[in-house]
Amino acid sequence: MTTHRLHTLHERSFAANRFVYPVLSRRAGGLSVGVNLNPDKVCNFDCIYCQVNRTQQSETRFVEMASLLQELEDTLTLAASGQIYEFGKFRDTPPHLRRLRDIAFSGDGEPTTYKNFDEIIEACAALKRRLGLHDVGMTLITNASMFHRPHVQRGLAILDANQGEIWAKLDAGTEPYFHRVDRTTIPFRRILENITQAAQVRPIVIQSLWMRVAGEPPTTAEFEAFCERLNEIIAAGGRIKLVQVYTVARQPAESYVAPLSNAEVDAIAQLVRERTGLPAAEFYGAIASTDA
Repeated sequence: MTTHRLHTLHERSFAANRFVYPVLSRRAGGLSVGVNLNPDKVCNFDCIYCQVNRTQQSETRFVEMASLLQELEDTLTLAASGQIYEFGKFRDTPPHLRRLRDIAFSGDGEPTTYKNFDEIIEACAALKRRLGLHDVGMTLITNASMFHRPHVQRGLAILDANQGEIWAKLDAGTEPYFHRVDRTTIPFRRILENITQAAQVRPIVIQSLWMRVAGEPPTTAEFEAFCERLNEIIAAGGRIKLVQVYTVARQPAESYVAPLSNAEVDAIAQLVRERTGLPAAEFYGAIASTDA
């Protein structure tokens, strides 16, 4: 297996684990230990680019707190000690990526829909402290749909106190395109309001995935509207530390979805920098493409 393809392998399994899965994350810049709070595969979005197969029922339907914490402790111990690089798919990890970067709350659905979200964040933070992993971050990878809920706000505050970071999804600039790619009944304005309010409290990262749909990339107008939404967040007092611009890297849910070329990803990131003044980072797809 070549090193540059390791980021395409985000299987939700490791050894016999049901809730915790380590991955080499290109966006985290090293090893990320994922925590799956949605083993039932239930999500309030149905993104056309998601790699989760929701037609197959998961063997595990509920989060078992004790099992999750034990899996997390075992995996963090393996990662921190370096023993994890003795396992097959991690053996080829280059030296500069052999570092434990974060505990990432993501998985097979939207993690903030978990009813005990604040409790699990606190329990994982306590475990991280007990293991002395003070330099290891806690990353919430989220669609921002539930930030207005009190138990989620409590969880975000716990993240803030424990080297936490929010990566909030924003894949569109307009309502029609938002519903086309994210396929949810949640209004676009709710997502924008939640992201703005969260960014007013702490700096956040925007994660933005762009793709070809039925052979066509998004329009220039859509990209410009996306930059307008970012500027509106900033104008309202929101702080954005980075915009991640990326494309499809793993097999998507829908066959009509395909990655953009490297040049197209570069152009979006450059537009973000020019129109908003924000830093932007590019992440390319798994399929080599010709940048004409």
